[in-house]
Amino acid sequence: MNQPVTKDMTFDQLLQIYPDAAQILSNFNLGCVGCLGASTETLAQGAHAHGIDIDKLLAALNQTSE
Repeated sequence: MNQPVTKDMTFDQLLQIYPDAAQILSNFNLGCVGCLGASTETLAQGAHAHGIDIDKLLAALNQTSE
């Protein structure tokens, strides 16, 4: 899996490319799989809204997608 996860991806884009990312999102208490905003909200926006460090989230997602 070569495409890096970036803060500008929407949750839907992430999950289409890396379906297993749902578990990582869950570990960060992000229930984005069924969220209505998942198609328009970026990872950065979601992390900010939930008080999550975007750099830590991206690190976890990118480690998993390697």
